[in-house]
Amino acid sequence: MSKRKLSRQQRWRVEKIQAEREKRAAKHDAQEAEQLAAGEYGAEQAGRVIAHFGRSLEVRSANGAAVRCHLRANLEGLVTGDTVIWREGQEGSGVVVARTERDSVLSRPDAQGRLKPVAANVDQLLIVFAVEPSPHANLIDRYLIAAEATGIAPVLVLNKVDLLPDDGGELGQLLERYQALGYPVVRTTTAQPDGLAALYRQLAERTSVFVGQSGVGKSSLIDQLLPEETLRIGALSEDSRKGTHTTTTARLYTMPDARDGVLIDSPGIREFGLTHLDAQTVTDGFIEFRPFLSHCRFRDCRHQAEPGCALLAAVEAGKIHPQRFASYRRILASLNA
Repeated sequence: MSKRKLSRQQRWRVEKIQAEREKRAAKHDAQEAEQLAAGEYGAEQAGRVIAHFGRSLEVRSANGAAVRCHLRANLEGLVTGDTVIWREGQEGSGVVVARTERDSVLSRPDAQGRLKPVAANVDQLLIVFAVEPSPHANLIDRYLIAAEATGIAPVLVLNKVDLLPDDGGELGQLLERYQALGYPVVRTTTAQPDGLAALYRQLAERTSVFVGQSGVGKSSLIDQLLPEETLRIGALSEDSRKGTHTTTTARLYTMPDARDGVLIDSPGIREFGLTHLDAQTVTDGFIEFRPFLSHCRFRDCRHQAEPGCALLAAVEAGKIHPQRFASYRRILASLNA
């Protein structure tokens, strides 16, 4: 369908509205510059974005206090987890004047399929799965590919380990395969007093995001990690008789029992898909493939049945597990479905 053309009057109205917006933004910047020059704001200091609310932010100061700040008009695209430079104003407010360089950015597709940043400076993605519902290797592979595509270190978290058989069963063998590839594996349960000890160690002094399919216990783990926040949300829900947590705004929390560990959480970023990835990114997401990818006979090898395919040879030689390779093919096929 061709795009509808605007009339000359409509174009004039659009241009007028845009000019008025730019004029207001310039006036706001000028007023702010005058206030800064007049010393109405304090000295520059470092902070970190706790949450984002349109043109305002909640920033954690160096001493741990939460300060509501507004943005300078020329600052766009700030997200939870960003480190910023801000200046304190009157009555506990402030203004964010700059964003520092990001170490990492976690993005996900929006409703139009465009990648949108949702969190910054994340150290690790904790991919949660559980003994029940029983996880499938292909699902775990999908989450690992999505994590690898972000450039943020993935960690596998097996929840409800109290339901595992003593010998670990098939799931235990599956975990050993992932550990052999170099992926950290953390076992957790909320059913035992020390069931989160290994998770606390993994979270210490890092910024983490939990992802995983529904029903694996992400919310239960987060409730245990953030007991004060859980109580606050529960009380709010009881007072309002509404749902417990309907916001999709990503929020940064400090975990008191995880030695300065930080958790960025939002229901909107707990599940990830592969719809925004292409075939090459999926291939690169299988880390054991990487040593062989440049050795195929043909540059455009699709790793199906081509002669001289280095991946097929690696599977034959036992250097790539056949189940991982079968999972890879299923994922590629799903992209074209």
